[in-house]
Amino acid sequence: MGKITVETCEIEGLKVITPAVFGDSRGYFMETYNYNDFKEAGIDQTFVQDNQSASKKGVLRGLHFQINYPQDKLVRVVSGEVYDVAVDLRPGSKTFGKWHGVLLSAENKKQFFIPKNFAHGFLVLSDYAEFTYKCTDFYHPNDEGGLIYNDPKIGVEWPIPEGMELIMSEKDKNWSGLKDYIAAKED
Repeated sequence: MGKITVETCEIEGLKVITPAVFGDSRGYFMETYNYNDFKEAGIDQTFVQDNQSASKKGVLRGLHFQINYPQDKLVRVVSGEVYDVAVDLRPGSKTFGKWHGVLLSAENKKQFFIPKNFAHGFLVLSDYAEFTYKCTDFYHPNDEGGLIYNDPKIGVEWPIPEGMELIMSEKDKNWSGLKDYIAAKED
């Protein structure tokens, strides 16, 4: 069946994947994950958990990371459109603190591979979106960390349309910034 197209990003390890889509008058078919195709593309991971969330327009989730049990993630949108962001938190990385964003939608069918030790978040741009992701480790509820979405030291350029009111959890509104993250790591 079909191969995938893989775009590398300016931050090493991040990859945008576009699956082969086979369509006709009835609709379409695509493989969303094929271990052999992903392995050939340099993504040789064992995913152990699939997650799905639904959110309305203006919801911003993130920027989240796992502290002691980091996860590789393969994310995609099955309904709607989101702007997805990854921030490099890998110790010693030449792109530490840098971010990359990609528009994921049901229409473009792109997926975003985010390696371990990145913070991750997304903003819902459509009226409604369903977001799915595969992880290489199980969820540990007491292991979550985060960075504030608008930290000027990181400088994520969220495509927030004029008049859009952001909807966030209390936890996401109160994360600290990269400066505090670095200070905590040095302790």
